[in-house]
Amino acid sequence: ALAREVVGEDRPALAVAAVTPHGTRTAVIGAAHDARFEVGSISKGLTGLLFADMIERGEVRPGTRVGELVTVGGPVADVTLAQLATHHSGLPPQPPTLSQMARNWWGSVAAANPYGATVAERVASLDGAELDAAPATYSNSGFELLGAALAAAAGKPYPQLLAERVLAPLGTRGTTVPVSPAELGPRDLRGETSGGRHAAPWVGEAIASAGGVRSDITDMATLARALLAGDAPGADALVPKAPFPPEPGEQIGWAWFTTPAPGSGRPVVWHNGGTGGFTAFIGIDGERQVGVVVLSAVGEGPNHVTEAGFTLLERLGGR
Repeated sequence: ALAREVVGEDRPALAVAAVTPHGTRTAVIGAAHDARFEVGSISKGLTGLLFADMIERGEVRPGTRVGELVTVGGPVADVTLAQLATHHSGLPPQPPTLSQMARNWWGSVAAANPYGATVAERVASLDGAELDAAPATYSNSGFELLGAALAAAAGKPYPQLLAERVLAPLGTRGTTVPVSPAELGPRDLRGETSGGRHAAPWVGEAIASAGGVRSDITDMATLARALLAGDAPGADALVPKAPFPPEPGEQIGWAWFTTPAPGSGRPVVWHNGGTGGFTAFIGIDGERQVGVVVLSAVGEGPNHVTEAGFTLLERLGGR
């Protein structure tokens, strides 16, 4: 009832989780309880955990340059992994290429997937790119490059690396990182655009580390619980590393945002996500030990579920 009140009822499928000191509760409306949603850019948060874990293992450093791990030329070679992980690299949100613009156009016209590039294609598209974006410019291309660099450092494909280092230790066995439609199964929902059209799944090698993860509400609740407890692999990713203007007081760790909650001002660590057919939010209030997840099977832009997530954190924290 609380999910319907705060998020709204007009979604083809909706899943919500609440983690409190009294336990974990989940609700799923319009789908099976183990249905998988695209979590969009929450994938970046998982990549941030992976980055922190690899730093702890001594495999990479915050100051490791991209060019030490990936064959790329121009200014991009001197960008550090820390700059990628905090959106301070100067890279634009997407590669400034004609092919990417064409993919974006077709994605808007046909509800198609604009992010089907391979890792090799994405790296090539950033070769020689200018770093003229302002600090704190949110960059999908930056996190695609970060995933490629981490995979190169470990000598494993990103989906395998994330599964071994983050997903398996968390116990999130239902979470997947498909890179082609052929890897999708009956548990994988098909989302809708805000206009009610079926949206193509956002899958691809390059987008995996920036927005390609799929998960169910039980696994996402497990992640929220581990973040609250501080025992998730790479938990240092949640510690703020840089300011993230223009929002006052907002900071960023390795992908994870820390924002003063409206009204109370308590720090909330969070990330959201949006794809062609899905929106998602995960957030934790460490002071009250409350976590919230919202997964929606409609691509309406992430602001609505983010506002709903913050509202649920506030409502549940007072119980």
